[in-house]
Amino acid sequence: MNEATKKEAQLFTNFHQDIDDFSLPKKFTYPFFYEPHPLCQLAAKQLQKHLSEQTNWQHDFGIDHWVDGVNVGKMFGVLLVQNQEEEIGFLSAFSGKLADAHHLPGFVPPVVDYLAVDSFFRKGEKEIEQVNSELDALQKAEAYLRAKSDWEQAKSQAELELSHAKKVQKEAKKERKTRREEAKISMPDSAYEQLDAKLKQESMQMHYQSKDLVRKWNTELAEKEAAFEIWNERAKALKSKRRQMSNDLQQQIFDEYQFLNIKGETRGLCDIFAETAFKVPPSGAGDCALPKLLQYAFRNQLKPLAMAEFWWGQSPKSEVRKHGYFYPSCKGKCEPILGHMLEGMEVEQSPMLSVCTNDKELKTVYEDEYLLVINKPHEFLSVPGKTNADSVLNRMEDAYPNATGPLLVHRLDRATSGLLLVAKTKEVHKDLQDQFLDRTIKKRYVALLEGLIKEEEGTIELPLRPDIEDRPRQLVCFEHGKPAATKWKVVKRYANHTLVHLWPLTGRTHQLRVHAAHQDGLNTPMVGDDLYGKPDIRLHLQAAELSFIHPVAKREMTFVLESEF
Repeated sequence: MNEATKKEAQLFTNFHQDIDDFSLPKKFTYPFFYEPHPLCQLAAKQLQKHLSEQTNWQHDFGIDHWVDGVNVGKMFGVLLVQNQEEEIGFLSAFSGKLADAHHLPGFVPPVVDYLAVDSFFRKGEKEIEQVNSELDALQKAEAYLRAKSDWEQAKSQAELELSHAKKVQKEAKKERKTRREEAKISMPDSAYEQLDAKLKQESMQMHYQSKDLVRKWNTELAEKEAAFEIWNERAKALKSKRRQMSNDLQQQIFDEYQFLNIKGETRGLCDIFAETAFKVPPSGAGDCALPKLLQYAFRNQLKPLAMAEFWWGQSPKSEVRKHGYFYPSCKGKCEPILGHMLEGMEVEQSPMLSVCTNDKELKTVYEDEYLLVINKPHEFLSVPGKTNADSVLNRMEDAYPNATGPLLVHRLDRATSGLLLVAKTKEVHKDLQDQFLDRTIKKRYVALLEGLIKEEEGTIELPLRPDIEDRPRQLVCFEHGKPAATKWKVVKRYANHTLVHLWPLTGRTHQLRVHAAHQDGLNTPMVGDDLYGKPDIRLHLQAAELSFIHPVAKREMTFVLESEF
């Protein structure tokens, strides 16, 4: 048995239960939007049982208690594969490192093991550490510290003396002016002229003294700086050398990442990302679970059949990740890589490309000659998308060809249903837009949550920003996020669900969905939230109430929809 076959025997995992009654996938999973195949669900369940019971390594996932740290919970992946004997099994992987290691029993190895003891990375690290030691020794040397201290003390003393001299000069000038003004009134002309000449001489003398002081300090500071710069240039040279070594090492890491596909073609990380908006690979690219799984399968003649990735453990502070939930592959890091790795395989089509909206009806709730209120169905765009032109805006343009202005006053997410306001004229549109900007328009949503909420009502304040590496997902970010606030109130509790009313006090993308799902919000995703929870027949979120002042009639109008769930 050759080495590759031995590795395959170690990592190719057989199912613990009989799978003869399961049908195999016809096409490979579309990684960015999927329902896990039943065999992938079975593989994930088997892996999760292993994670709960194994004792070969230690890592606290924070499943039933809080753990301080940034890498507590972890994304895991399973890849359903067929070996050369046509046996069906699966491979397992984790994203990044786990238990401070890249290698753990039963999991596929990283694409590049740059942390191995004898790796180029370790060698490069030692060389950089040597430069760090030289820099540290230089900056702690007595001569370096003395030269730096002499220059800094000279700068401080120069600033003090020059500032004092400038103050004295300013006060003397003010005093001379006062003496002149008083003398002009009290002295005869001849005496005043003598005093004026004397004061001019004093002014000239102070001016030259000031010039001399500036020259003195410029000379001394230049000498002190030159003495320090001899040492500082050495430090700059070491820092430049360290920076170049770090850049070279990072580039070498990138160069080592070479990804296979089923046709045996190889493509490098930098080449892949050169065609993206990033231009250069983002941190951690290539270390996610699915690229590792596919790379191992291709290297060991295993045929990939389907995939699934799930989160295990405590949620991160920024992202919405729920313990045990399945998630799509990230778009920023993985989509470019997987675009190459899946080439040549039969992959399921993105559901977004096959959405048919012909049966979607825009029901008019209210209409007059100035505006209308419509009930947007779920899974229907407010404005045209990249792959689907059918939208509320397109239909409104067709229905009202003589309307002026942008028509849509606001938008709802594709997955959200409910009340949407449309203006027929530019003037009405501007008035309603101003009401939105002034926050005088009132909106209420109704949502069905997956779990039970114990509290009755409250306000959530969690700032949000886009996840640039995984759009369109949003992150909670107190450093760079925009303020976002939501009022909520429980309406009804069921056996395992809670119906709530939500009032957005701000209008951020996915605000209600993130505030519901995030651990510091309601900690309970909405039913059917395929981004922050679990997919279902639909997202259970509806814009149920809308109040505004009619721009022409100048009276408040309120519209309410019955809950669809």
